[in-house]
Amino acid sequence: MSTKPRYRIGVDVGGTNTDGVIVDITKTSDPLTRGVVASFKHETTVNATDGIEAAVRKVLADAAVDPKSGEILSLTIGTTHFVNAVVQADARRLSKVAVIRLAAPYTFESPTFVDFPPHLKSLMNGHTAIIKGGLQIDGRAINEIDEAEVVQQAKLIRSKNLKDIVLIGVFSPLDVSGQNEYLARDILFRELGPEVNIVCSRDVAQVGFIERENASILNASISAFAQRTIRGFENAMKRLGLVCPLYLTQNDGTLTTAASAARLPIRTFSSGATNSMRGASFLAGIDLKNKEETPKSMIVIDVGGTTTDVGVLLPSGLPRQAAAFIEVAGVRTNFSMPDVNSIGLGGGSRVRVDGTGRVTVGPDSVGHYLTRDAKVFGGDILTTTDISVRSGVVGIGNATQVEDVTDEIVARAKIVTKKLLENVVDRMKTSPEDCTVLLVGGGSIIVPPELNGVKEVILPPFSGVANAVGAAIAKVSGDVDTIQILQGQKLSEVLEDMKTLAISKAVAAGAETSSVSIAEINILPVQYVTNQATRIIVKAIGELGIPEEPSPPKVDVESYADTPEELEEVQQIILEGDDGSAGIDYQLYRPNIEGNEWILSETDLFFIQEGCGVLGTGGGGNPYPAYLKTRQMLREGKVLRIVDHMSLADDAILVRGGYMGSPSVGSERLMPGAAIMAAGQELAKFCGITGYAATLCDEIGGSNGMQSLVMAGFYGIPAFDGDLMGRAYPKLNQVLPAVYDRPNALVPAALCDGDNNIILLTKVKNEHMVETLMRTVTTEMGSSAALCCPPLAVSDARDYGVPRTQSQAWRIGRAIAICRQTNNMKSVPEEILKLQNGVCLFIGKIVDCSREVRAGFTWGEIRIAQLLEEELEDQATIPVAATPGDYMVIPFQNENLCAYIEKSDGTRKLAAIVPDLISVLDSQSGSNLGSQDYSYGLRVTVIAMAGCPLWHSDAGLRTGGPAAFGFDHQFTPVAQYITPPSVIEEYKD
Repeated sequence: MSTKPRYRIGVDVGGTNTDGVIVDITKTSDPLTRGVVASFKHETTVNATDGIEAAVRKVLADAAVDPKSGEILSLTIGTTHFVNAVVQADARRLSKVAVIRLAAPYTFESPTFVDFPPHLKSLMNGHTAIIKGGLQIDGRAINEIDEAEVVQQAKLIRSKNLKDIVLIGVFSPLDVSGQNEYLARDILFRELGPEVNIVCSRDVAQVGFIERENASILNASISAFAQRTIRGFENAMKRLGLVCPLYLTQNDGTLTTAASAARLPIRTFSSGATNSMRGASFLAGIDLKNKEETPKSMIVIDVGGTTTDVGVLLPSGLPRQAAAFIEVAGVRTNFSMPDVNSIGLGGGSRVRVDGTGRVTVGPDSVGHYLTRDAKVFGGDILTTTDISVRSGVVGIGNATQVEDVTDEIVARAKIVTKKLLENVVDRMKTSPEDCTVLLVGGGSIIVPPELNGVKEVILPPFSGVANAVGAAIAKVSGDVDTIQILQGQKLSEVLEDMKTLAISKAVAAGAETSSVSIAEINILPVQYVTNQATRIIVKAIGELGIPEEPSPPKVDVESYADTPEELEEVQQIILEGDDGSAGIDYQLYRPNIEGNEWILSETDLFFIQEGCGVLGTGGGGNPYPAYLKTRQMLREGKVLRIVDHMSLADDAILVRGGYMGSPSVGSERLMPGAAIMAAGQELAKFCGITGYAATLCDEIGGSNGMQSLVMAGFYGIPAFDGDLMGRAYPKLNQVLPAVYDRPNALVPAALCDGDNNIILLTKVKNEHMVETLMRTVTTEMGSSAALCCPPLAVSDARDYGVPRTQSQAWRIGRAIAICRQTNNMKSVPEEILKLQNGVCLFIGKIVDCSREVRAGFTWGEIRIAQLLEEELEDQATIPVAATPGDYMVIPFQNENLCAYIEKSDGTRKLAAIVPDLISVLDSQSGSNLGSQDYSYGLRVTVIAMAGCPLWHSDAGLRTGGPAAFGFDHQFTPVAQYITPPSVIEEYKD
């Protein structure tokens, strides 16, 4: 084997420092150096490219390496440039974008930019259109691409002088043959020429139409700036004499070429955190461990001057990715981002002592001014660095400056610091067992050598430049993320095909063929479908191959200078979205009641959305898309109203409506509210009804809880304050009129796919056939359709339904929003339980989650570990008694079915069961978690609320109680049900 040195250079540009390293990859097996030949750390320069050039020049000089020797294989850069431009809404670096949806006849009611903050929309919105195209969940075309339509859009785009274009097709990530977005892209290039920049959404993100579109828009808007930036990097390489390829690091810890980064800069948004994690693992020699050992996840703690970032390295060596969606600059997106938890603790964190002797640490910091303001540097502010020096750390500042700090203050500050770190590590752990922590960052001196829940803290060599090392040694990946219809196929064969495709993508991206392996496989069944639709995610990774010959960088005379504003470090890019508050004080907010009607505002809709989520008890689908649709109706001038049953005649007729099918389809093929109206009108003709008095939802839980408001906007009539369940249930027959055998409870019914197909079901043998037949038709309609069950008289909705549940959803959402606005999240369960009797069952962390699909429904179970006593001491609501070490176990069938306290010996005690409402709340935000969102590590609060007494009868329990789901338990209510008070009656003048 040749011992000729082969080098890789890594640079990471942060808001504070630019770090650089040069690594000899022939010596990476050396446990002491891992091949690091030279390193450099310096304050980031005003022009970041100058700093990169200086860092590379310095490590080349220190390593005595000739840049033209051919021994340098690559230069890899990690940068926050592109995300900063978005977060700062920098008009100089953001371009207007033309967005063409391939979606007709869908998505019209949730227009492009529907949930963008107004200032970003004004900067980016250049042109929007919806034309034919898109796919069903099984890959069939909704409508074929119409070339004439695409050509017409090209003419409009040219007339507006737009150069950046987004193509977004319904279910485009499923388009393996390129007959949707890619076909439209080729037509646009033919008409507009190669100088335009066209972003296809399938290249940016995955299933979730609005989120994928938003990510694609952000990507397109910064593309021109990204191209200029990367040209600047290449020019710097030319000045240095480098003839190697240029790469940038991506959010998942892998490499992308300069050309790909210029095309998809969004994939680099959070590369700094991943560089640190990958660098920590490499420097600690994790890859040199005994290959016979089963690899385990590890926690990485990166301590800076102001914050500590904590992430998880998976056994694959890649960072754990964040949840299904994140918000960047207030824009909801679903592209890949690392799961990083940041806390306000760093080397510059301020330490305060109040009048009672209580010591607090952070979250504010002296930041950049540590060497000016900290006591050990002659300042007058006590910081965590001062505490560390006072504790015996040497080589930093002047220790005599902190001699006046008492031992008691030092001890208390260290306890607080230790607890902050233990809590954030516990939130990120992937197993209840003690974990290994890799510690990096310039502020690592403040971390104690021992932490509860941690078996080992490893401080690797060169930890201060771990981010640059991570960039230098990053690997190449190939990803496949698609939905496959497994009906008639073998999963094992499909998986092999997906693995082969992922490996080929990694090799095409530059990976050495022999080094590529499968790093990740996820198999996620799609809910409420009968054709075994399954989302399959496969990632392959490999070492960057050695180029056969030098590849000199491209050179361009165009350059730019960064402004000082760009240098501000983006400490937190996940920002709060638009919730309709507009600066409103939720505690003082009063709804608008005119006469006997409640006139809804955006704030009301936001409250109702949150409440519908909680009442969904884990199911019912995410109400967020319905919230966007109703909010858009208000912004377009429609009036949405709610009316109480007391204001309607007993024989007045209510039109029912909602959606049947898979929530995955609902989040992608955004169904028109007009489809519910079309189904309702067809049903009215059959029933001989000439008009409706109000709209009614069958279930208040989840997305369907807001569909009566959507219908109200289309019909121009109010929505009825109530529903027919008081919660969410998985089956059509689980509505109270059917339980009590009311005439026309389930049939006749109408089903509409929103594409001019309407089915009427007029007669069935029994109520179970309604579910069977309509589920089958819904699958043929693309696994999502608008369903209108028989119209009901007001008297039936009142006497055999659950009145005033819109009011209840509003109150629950308002309570959560107030707690969030006042930073009082610990009181969320208490405030909800003031509105409906019940109990707080458990506060803990999900430590296990399993799922499987049976007959189109997702069954599963979560296991929740109890939090430590000291973690509960600030809770306003104390959960029901549980012995230390107990767990909570919650089985679910889309919705949560029951809750057990599990003892250490494995025995279980029933704590709550259907028809009572069991809701799992995110302890950090207060919002409900759908069963599709359950995952390891989430901190949750479990509450049980009393269900409507109509479910307590023998008939009610047969349909919606324990036996209906196969449980042999006696139902005992957790509390006495409170009929929700009417918002209209309370807030009437």
